[in-house]
Amino acid sequence: MELALILTVIVVALSFDYTNGFHDAANAIATSVSTRALTPRAALLMAAAMNLVGAFLGTGVAQTVGAGIIEAPEGDSGLLVVLAALVGAIAWNLITWWLGLPSSSSHALIGGLVGAAIASANTVKWTGILEKVVIPMVVSPVVGFALAFLVMTAIQWIFRRSHPGRVNRGFRLAQTFSAAAMALGHGLQDAQKTMGVITLALVVGGYQSGFDVQWWVIVLAATALAAGTYAGGWRIMRTLGRRIVHLDPPMGFAAESVAAGVLYTTAFAYHAPISTTQTITSAVIGVGATKRLSAVRWGVAGNIVTAWVLTIPMAGLAAALSYGLLHLVPGLNSL
Repeated sequence: MELALILTVIVVALSFDYTNGFHDAANAIATSVSTRALTPRAALLMAAAMNLVGAFLGTGVAQTVGAGIIEAPEGDSGLLVVLAALVGAIAWNLITWWLGLPSSSSHALIGGLVGAAIASANTVKWTGILEKVVIPMVVSPVVGFALAFLVMTAIQWIFRRSHPGRVNRGFRLAQTFSAAAMALGHGLQDAQKTMGVITLALVVGGYQSGFDVQWWVIVLAATALAAGTYAGGWRIMRTLGRRIVHLDPPMGFAAESVAAGVLYTTAFAYHAPISTTQTITSAVIGVGATKRLSAVRWGVAGNIVTAWVLTIPMAGLAAALSYGLLHLVPGLNSL
């Protein structure tokens, strides 16, 4: 049973990674597509390639997810907890994708782990969640908004006497690089979260000791994320690229550059699994606010914030329900 269960967990984890890719593809390319800096298909191909590269740049976030969120028991019962967490996270990803809401796949996964752990009466590492999840969850959007506002203000001042047409053409070219940097940051952050869950499954299943990420786990997670990204996420792309604020190329460049910087800093310096969705969305709102506050569609932004707030508890609830339902499966009801 244990081998079959761990293989099931790995397959479901890679399925989550795939849904993460098409759910969060808009994070990297929505602004570039909306400003016509890149065609949708070229943008998706570039984002998929950079996601693949970014996944090989570190494992610090993976170790945080694997070791710093919950304590799962060894054996089949622990694998069942991880499986329920993944099912809950996938369920919430699909719901928000269908509604076109750019919620956080990262927080869905963390909520799933917490919900499954609570349902199974296992330990939740609340201190680790506070330090590595809650604080970065609050701080990163604030920093993204503030830095994007400042960078966009500086761009407006520097190019205040330049011809708008030439400025837009120049920033359309620059957006090719800023979108690539954002996609690299997405791969760096989000592929590692799946690596962390698979590593957790290997540890509780007794197939390895310690939370160092094995090379084949990195390859599988990177490939699944890139494939999901190339599949696209058109519903969320419309929300992020057009419905919050009408972007021009300088605004798109500023938002992408700031968001990428925040992703790199949190991944390399703090090993914190922050939300790429929250980071780029807050940066988009920040650049939009430099035009005038009414340029931002605050009703749409409010719906997005609501999805952010609901993600961890709702994914946790879905995971808890999944844990209960899995016990109805013959062969699992004794775990």
